Amino acid sequence: MAMERPPARLEPVGKFLCRGGVKTPVRGVTYGPFTPTDASADGFDPRVADRDLSAMAAAGFNAVRVYSVPPAWLLDAAMRHGVAVMVGMPWEQHVTFLDDRRRARDIEERVRAGVRACAGHPAVLCYAIGNEIPAPIVRWHGRRRIERYLERLYHAVKEEDPEGAVTYVNFPSTEYLNLPFLDLLSFNVYLEDRASLSAYLARLQNLAGALPLVMTELGLDSRRHGEDVQARTLEWQVREALDAGCAGAFVFSWTDDWHRGGHEIRDWQFGLTTRERRPKPALEAVARALREGPTRPSDPPSVSVIVCTHNDAATLGECLAGVEGLRYARFEAVVVDDGSTDSTPEVARSHDVRLIITDHQGLASARNVGLAAAGGEIVVYVDADARPDPDWLTHLAHRFTTTGDVGVGGPNLPWPGATGVARAVADAPGAPTHVLVSDTEAEHIPGCNMAFRRDTLEAVGGFDPRFHAAGDDVDVCWRLAERGLHLGFRAGAVVWHHRRDSVRAYLRQQRGYGEAEGLLERKWPQKYSPAGHPTWHGRVYGSGAAEFHGQRRWRVYHGIWGSSAFQSVYRPANGALAALPLMPEFYLVIAALLALSLGALAWEPLLAAVPLLAMAVTAVLVDAALGAARSTVVRTAPSGLVRLRAAGLVGLLYVLQPLARLYGRVRVGLTPLRGRGPRRLCLPRTRELAVWSERWSSPESRLEAIERRLVASGAAVRRGGPYARWDLEMPSGPLGATRLRMAVEEHGGGRQLVRCRQWPRPSRAGLVVGLVLAGLSAAAVLDRAWVVAGILAAAALVIMVRIAQECAASSAALTSATKPSSLASTQDRR
Repeated sequence: MAMERPPARLEPVGKFLCRGGVKTPVRGVTYGPFTPTDASADGFDPRVADRDLSAMAAAGFNAVRVYSVPPAWLLDAAMRHGVAVMVGMPWEQHVTFLDDRRRARDIEERVRAGVRACAGHPAVLCYAIGNEIPAPIVRWHGRRRIERYLERLYHAVKEEDPEGAVTYVNFPSTEYLNLPFLDLLSFNVYLEDRASLSAYLARLQNLAGALPLVMTELGLDSRRHGEDVQARTLEWQVREALDAGCAGAFVFSWTDDWHRGGHEIRDWQFGLTTRERRPKPALEAVARALREGPTRPSDPPSVSVIVCTHNDAATLGECLAGVEGLRYARFEAVVVDDGSTDSTPEVARSHDVRLIITDHQGLASARNVGLAAAGGEIVVYVDADARPDPDWLTHLAHRFTTTGDVGVGGPNLPWPGATGVARAVADAPGAPTHVLVSDTEAEHIPGCNMAFRRDTLEAVGGFDPRFHAAGDDVDVCWRLAERGLHLGFRAGAVVWHHRRDSVRAYLRQQRGYGEAEGLLERKWPQKYSPAGHPTWHGRVYGSGAAEFHGQRRWRVYHGIWGSSAFQSVYRPANGALAALPLMPEFYLVIAALLALSLGALAWEPLLAAVPLLAMAVTAVLVDAALGAARSTVVRTAPSGLVRLRAAGLVGLLYVLQPLARLYGRVRVGLTPLRGRGPRRLCLPRTRELAVWSERWSSPESRLEAIERRLVASGAAVRRGGPYARWDLEMPSGPLGATRLRMAVEEHGGGRQLVRCRQWPRPSRAGLVVGLVLAGLSAAAVLDRAWVVAGILAAAALVIMVRIAQECAASSAALTSATKPSSLASTQDRR
């Protein structure tokens, strides 16, 4: 008789765990450690363990966490009962283990031996290479040494069991450990306030990124709180974990029978059962919460899922299969075919969707067509090359029904099982991503995974049709924010997104993003810096040298004498120098330095530009190398040769991406010498104005009125920060701006004297470059290098004239916006 095939292992896939490709949340409980006996050094008893595993399975648990390497019979028993085992690797984490190299090597060997004893067994869920290294030990060694050692243990496990998943069980006191190489992120968290736990789970989800987050210990002591309180608390703790999009949770613990540090523990009773295995009320409460999964609204809002597609026949079928598999009661699916010329319509007709076919008008127009056809209270957009998780709508609806957010987004993760170029592209810069101002509030949600209240989206006019391929999502988020409306983020609302599977397709995508940036800058000049980059208040999730620089400047909040229970990272904003290699315009700097270096063939002193050119090129290459070294595809590569190839490909994408983006930006006029706002000129000088007003108005209202007039004229306006001695700044380009300061004198009876001062502010960098070029030109004249002198003089003149022109244009615009008649008639809007 043929042997029954063993069940497939649970394996991490994006932010979840799957068995045989089916999403399988971990419903777990911890087990042990128990008092050692003569027959068993680890305290496991075969008969007791078999009864316990049977009872766990009957209660609905599918996983058990043990704190030592289990004997083979325990793994076999777990497999018989359909329970996966999280295997703990015990070692002396409570001592300064890295101060003794022999101890560190011995720990690694013991971990290897433990993994070899379990390698290949289908009951193994994952290996925990550590559990709560104490904060004082991490502080003693430093986080980087601990991170490197844990990565060393990770690779040791992979060498012994390549298919085994690896985790490290962390704790809030060392949450700052950065361990992106792990297969899943695990945390023990004991919080007895529901709001605090909810907020902390959102924080952990953002720390986890694309990794599954598993709560490996949730619990409450029934001896101190009572069994009924334990049951109620554990039920909401488990529900909060699942609502937060966690891949699962383990409750501590199965029984009150517990042994630690050579002693039997009798003054704590965290078990779901007593020492005699009598079920407590918490057992049924936890089983019910785990069985029901994420909270589903009792009266869920109706949802319209809109898929906009153009020639996506290759991926649309997978997308619509995912839509059909959504676990949500009230939704419709609408496909808008934006003039496809392939078999996209036929693919759509083979699924249970409403198909609308239009001429090819672009992405934003297609989204508006879907909005007009939608019948749901919520409209949700997913790209045709993405597949939603079955609980996608549940998580989005939960956010809408519990907050006043008008829009909600979630993560878009690389397609599971991606290989080759697609996997490298997933680690390359430029992917569509969210911008968060907090763990649950968003400033931008990408178009491949976004949802809005339909009436609100209609009220702002839907999407702007000028955006044909990208940028429409940024534009609509900014328009909503302009009205004081809020966007939310839900970590469990996941879609799987195909990354580009060729270098050419990736560069074409980045070029399109560059063009979209140009269109956005033209519509929203006030949102862009003088250099032509959007200014975000929140954190952009990305990579590159700027991210690495920020990591180097991390400061860990330890608390006084390392006493804080929650030790986190403070990361100051990245400096401009660190961000330079990521900017497309940096390649123009390299081109200019190359031109100067080549000029040395005609005039030898220009050889001084060669070291600067070398530094600039090195900065790009270092950024690429750092990005490649930190990428998941490189850090998890099984061998040195595979790692080297992956690093080369990721590094190449880092180098080429800014070039492709620069090409797209230049095509639509987003160049360093672009003009902004009105073109009328006046002499750029300091001007003062005093206007008498018989009508009282607050200084803020007067400044807002000036700002509105400038924006209406097409100008970009910046507000002064809390430490600035100026109120408004109007840049007319990257090389020149004019600033305004206002003071209001109060003269009683609502009468005011409004004083304004404006002054030009030329770019310091522009002045330095212009003067350097002028100086080099003069030196070339002295050496009789007439051609070089003429070229350098012309370049200096262009820069200086441009500075003067931009200062003159901004001065004229501010002068027009601060006319005495306008200032005197301003009404208070508050």
